[in-house]
Amino acid sequence: MISIDVVSESSLWSKRIKKPDIFFNSLVKIFPKKYRFIKKKVSLTILLSNNKNIKRLNKKFRNKNKSTDVLSFPSEKKLNIKKSPYIGDIVVSYEFINKPKTLSTLEFRRKVTKIFIHGFLHLLGYDHIKLKDFKKMLIEEEKIYNTIEIKIVKLA
Repeated sequence: MISIDVVSESSLWSKRIKKPDIFFNSLVKIFPKKYRFIKKKVSLTILLSNNKNIKRLNKKFRNKNKSTDVLSFPSEKKLNIKKSPYIGDIVVSYEFINKPKTLSTLEFRRKVTKIFIHGFLHLLGYDHIKLKDFKKMLIEEEKIYNTIEIKIVKLA
């Protein structure tokens, strides 16, 4: 089972997702079995941020002086849940998700879900530096998203 600690440093998030802790923890409960870690205790943190702060983190940790949609910080170079059940941190920028500003709440949630899945897979060791790795990661993202897409409407 996965548990997510949700930290928000931008009040903008509450306009689109009233209870982000319930939203993200409910989200991982509807992931395909392969990614739910049913008989294990796995945890991660998600920081709901903004462009200014994610830009600062991107510069500090990736030497890229620009904002981005999501950053992932795996706790280990190689995932070993038995050794360390804490898999890492995900940071998401509100402004990146909220484009265009005319997105409905459901469209916003779908976009957040896709970005979260992407960051989650990074924590599990997926990457997209090489084209073959990009394709592999994209296939997994689509599998997860297609499994849960219709259930996103019902999440808090």
